[in-house]
Amino acid sequence: MKRIFILVAIALLTVGLVFAEEAVLIDFGKLAADIIPNQNNVPTQNRATMMDFSTTVGGSFTTEQKSAMKTSLAITNWDIVLASSSRTVINQSQSYTQEAPSKQWGTVMGVRIHFPVEPFNSWARIKPPFEIPAFEDPAEIDDDGNIEYAEGNNSMTQKRFENGFGVVKNVGTIKSLAVNAYGLNFPHGLSTVLIDSQGNEQVIFMGYLNYDGWGELVWQNPAYVQAVRNRELRLYPLYPTNTPFVKFAGFLIQRDAAKEGGDFVGYFKDVKIIYDKAVLDTERDIDDEALWGIIKIREDAKQKFEMNRFGNNQVLRYLEIQKQATEGGFTPTPTNEE
Repeated sequence: MKRIFILVAIALLTVGLVFAEEAVLIDFGKLAADIIPNQNNVPTQNRATMMDFSTTVGGSFTTEQKSAMKTSLAITNWDIVLASSSRTVINQSQSYTQEAPSKQWGTVMGVRIHFPVEPFNSWARIKPPFEIPAFEDPAEIDDDGNIEYAEGNNSMTQKRFENGFGVVKNVGTIKSLAVNAYGLNFPHGLSTVLIDSQGNEQVIFMGYLNYDGWGELVWQNPAYVQAVRNRELRLYPLYPTNTPFVKFAGFLIQRDAAKEGGDFVGYFKDVKIIYDKAVLDTERDIDDEALWGIIKIREDAKQKFEMNRFGNNQVLRYLEIQKQATEGGFTPTPTNEE
């Protein structure tokens, strides 16, 4: 019997290798601002990734204040964090992201980073405005950014941030990773940052941006074992095991001390992965999740944890914005004649 199980496992694994899975982890063309106009009647948020963090605050805020507690993965909302030795007011204020119109791709992410001009090593991390949630249920978002979650969701439903918005589910071993980036002959290094379902962060070096135009930087996993006979075969319980995933956590730009400092400009279209499935899709005689509901309970708990963590950070940022001075200059002192 044990031999039969091993043979079945080998057969299934071989099928998984023949039909390799490719997925778009994040597509910045999908993150263009398309709702909530500001005073200039210009959209500022991305409909598909809108998040409401007013549910995590206390009762000391008015309804009007809570209605403004919304944010999204819109390109202009992304953060750039410089190394502590480079984090001066000038460098930080001149480091930001914005939408860039591409003739080839449409909307892409444009990045400007102001590194120190002095000859020392530095880095900058391009981060989403909040950690992308892996368990956020599908929802309908109106033109004002109000979120209405669909009824009858379960753990088997595709979550909102899958399909090019930062999360890929059922990921076993990553075979390769690709970034479509626009180079302007900068000698800086580019790394991609991923987070797995255990919360582990992985920084993957992709290469250097010292080329002109669009190019695909590809990382091949050196630890990937292609031959099935050389892999360690194990049998794992099929239920109740949460499906592993990876999420996009940003880019890392590294500047060498011997290279030119000052402004760096780059553009990014998407990030793609090729991976082995963690669990094969098979027809089963009994719907285990419908009977026991264990995975849904676990994912609901994780969703609540993600929302609380996201909300706490966003509330602190909202409070800081409210305390920020808005005056552009001093009020003129009245003269005696006035």
